[in-house]
Amino acid sequence: MPKAQKDNEKIAELTTDIQRVRADFENYRKRVESEKQSARDYGQKEMIIKLLPVIDNIERAVGHVPAELSDNTWAQGIVTLQKNLEKTLVSIGITKIEAQSGALFNPDLHHAVQFDEDSDGDQEVVAEELQPGYMLGGQVLREAMVKVTRK
Repeated sequence: MPKAQKDNEKIAELTTDIQRVRADFENYRKRVESEKQSARDYGQKEMIIKLLPVIDNIERAVGHVPAELSDNTWAQGIVTLQKNLEKTLVSIGITKIEAQSGALFNPDLHHAVQFDEDSDGDQEVVAEELQPGYMLGGQVLREAMVKVTRK
């Protein structure tokens, strides 16, 4: 076999090897980036889940401000804190699960803790939201705790 043909075969073989190494490296880079993003997402999700009880307590505090304290500067500060917290949650992609009275019951989004057995109807609907639920990017962080009835 002539030397030129051997050299061309060797070049073709080395070129194929380089292309394979490049493809392997690109796949590795994409996999590592994906794993890093998954770790960030998991950390964000876990942090938010740990903050949900604090958010619930602030909302309960605002919902139970006595009428005589409604003009109090401190009470107004707590209301402002809650509004700022809601804006921040929305800005990082967290949304509340719809669980208002009359909304269709969805077991993927709602956790029924009470059911009105005496109600009539063929559709299960939310009678009352007991605890708000939250989603992050379409993924449920915590189901909304609800009472369910039929309509």
